[in-house]
Formats: sequence, C-alpha cells, structure tokens
Amino acid sequence: MRISTRGRYGLKVIVDIAARPEPRVSLKSIAARQGLSESYLEQIIAPLRKARIVASKRGADGGYFLAQPPESLTVGDVLRVLEGAMAPINCVLDDAEDSCGEADCGHCATRSVWVALFEKINEVLDSISIADLAKDEYFLSYERS
Repeated sequence: MRISTRGRYGLKVIVDIAARPEPRVSLKSIAARQGLSESYLEQIIAPLRKARIVASKRGADGGYFLAQPPESLTVGDVLRVLEGAMAPINCVLDDAEDSCGEADCGHCATRSVWVALFEKINEVLDSISIADLAKDEYFLSYERS
C-alpha cells in the first residue's frame, strides 16, 4: 500500500489551513508555502469540501477553512477521503468477500496478517489529530522564516 501524492498533498493542505492564525486561507497562499501547484490543489480540495472536512467563503476576505475542529479530525479522516479505505489488500474490507480470487476467504492462511495490518494502519492514522500536526507545522514555519 502506498499513499499517492493526492493523499500526501491533501494532508499538507489540511494541516496548513489548521496551522494558520487567519480564519480563512487561499489556495494560492497554501500552494506558495508548500511548493505545490495551485491547479492540483484545486482538484484535491474538491473531495475534501464534499466530505465536509473543509469549507470555503467567497469574497475579499474569503478562502478555505476547516469545517470541523482540528482536534476532532484525524489523518485517517483525510486520507480515507482522498485515498479510499486504507487496506493493504482488498479481502480485509467488509464488503469484499472473495475479492482475492480464492473460493473461501474464511480458510485463507494469510488473511489474519492482512487484517492485523489493516487494523494497525487505521489505529495509527486515527490516533493523530490534525491539531497535533498543525501545532508542529506552526512551529516549523517560524523556524523556516
């Protein structure tokens, strides 16, 4: 399992928004700070808006902001929107019975490894809040200045 640039950049966007003292943040400013393409960030932000992780306001004082408190958002929340289920193999998903091509997944000798890995991955991703990462980003941004 690999996290794509979409997932990595999306997480950077969310952390950047959470770390800013201003109430709303433009994609242009995020792109500049993070060294990313503004047009690519526009593609990434759309599913995050649809999932109500971020919201936006138009106008002179407009921009993007978190739709929920950063303490209640986790890395897992963001990555699952952008990457889908964080499963190492499809057969561990509840609705993916027989997805590995085997006739009887219930008797698969290796499935328990994939289930344990899936559980640990999600445990770690759900244990890190956006607020935790934003705190680190806030302090790191002053070190770079």
